[in-house]
Amino acid sequence: MTSADAQPASRGLSLEPFRGLRPHVSDDRLGRLLSPPYDVVDPALRESLLAGDPDNAVAVVLPEATPSGYAAAARTLQNWVSDGLYQVDPEPALYVYEMRDLAGAATRGLLGAVELRAAEDGVILPHENTMAGPVADRLEVMTATEADLEPIYLVYDGGGPASELLRAVDQETPVATATTPDGTTHRLWRVTDADALRTVRADLDTRRALIADGHHRYATYQERQRRLRELHGAGPWDRGLALVVDSSEYGPQVHAIHRVVSGLRLADALRALDGWVDVEPFDGAPTEALAGLDDAGPFAAVLTDGAATYVVRDAAGRLADEVRQAVDVPALADLDVTVLHRGLVERVWGLTDDVETVGYAHGPDDALRDASRVGGFAVLLRPTPVAAVAGVAAAGARMPRKSTLFTPKPASGLVMRRLGDQASDPAVATTQ
Repeated sequence: MTSADAQPASRGLSLEPFRGLRPHVSDDRLGRLLSPPYDVVDPALRESLLAGDPDNAVAVVLPEATPSGYAAAARTLQNWVSDGLYQVDPEPALYVYEMRDLAGAATRGLLGAVELRAAEDGVILPHENTMAGPVADRLEVMTATEADLEPIYLVYDGGGPASELLRAVDQETPVATATTPDGTTHRLWRVTDADALRTVRADLDTRRALIADGHHRYATYQERQRRLRELHGAGPWDRGLALVVDSSEYGPQVHAIHRVVSGLRLADALRALDGWVDVEPFDGAPTEALAGLDDAGPFAAVLTDGAATYVVRDAAGRLADEVRQAVDVPALADLDVTVLHRGLVERVWGLTDDVETVGYAHGPDDALRDASRVGGFAVLLRPTPVAAVAGVAAAGARMPRKSTLFTPKPASGLVMRRLGDQASDPAVATTQ
């Protein structure tokens, strides 16, 4: 049985309280226990986090991708619970979660157990394609630990009663406060009042949400649901841990994820562009060229191998017209990331569009470093506007993988959701 076969309990978005598994330590140590999401942690950062505290959440969230590594993650989580480092909250709650950066900008949302919905329901809208490898890895981790270790990130256009609850918690004392090494302050409040929970339920039942971050985790939730429904029927696997953010009140920022092209020299790539786009050399730093691009308009990007930098523009729209003929949803052809993948990578350069040939990097410096390592070049992109992302998702289309970077990202380890803690009979949550 697939997630589409499960009978939804609501018309729209459904976020229910759950019994959270949380660290019970001092605020100072809590900051050392938290980790960024698994997909932005490289080996060096993982090592640094564990050097700061061997009980950092990354030990469980991002284990070695082997059967013994997944088993070790499960043992570690169980040891943390047995030792009292992590404790289960006594009653189900929604959690108000705030992330505040060094400049004082705050993103605030509700952490809860979201009802899983098929994309065709039009309630939880994906906008990016996923890859089989990360889904398989996340499924192994979730199966071994029998837990949702990290929330997916949903955004919706709200301004309703549920968002009023986010402001009301300012009168209450947080149950957790921590500052992570990047300077972000994380605060958490528990909401158990029955009237408040009913208000959230009624408000969100009229909403739909966009997956801002966590497409692979959401796909993993759905695959886990399919497997466990075949064995046990309905259960806590029909929901997954999610942070739901009202973009009109406490919305995140959206950044580009840049590309690294291997197997092709920059000089050869530029020659192939002749007749397709306008190419101008740039004498300054690549980041200066990127900053000089207009926020809107036809496709524009920066190509650089570190030694030479060029600004590329599809001013005449020839490349976009080519892409428009190849996609089902015309709005996709207006997105830089689609023009890059479907136009430049596939049509002009004739490359195989896979992660080995076209990698990704979360910042310009990382892109340049990786380009140097593989002997290729970086493509620095403009961020995709949130409205454009939502429009593509609403049309049922998918953007290329890793198209958007929403920040700030929820910290891993602040609240987890074990399946066995949610079931009336814990035995039903056994996934082995």
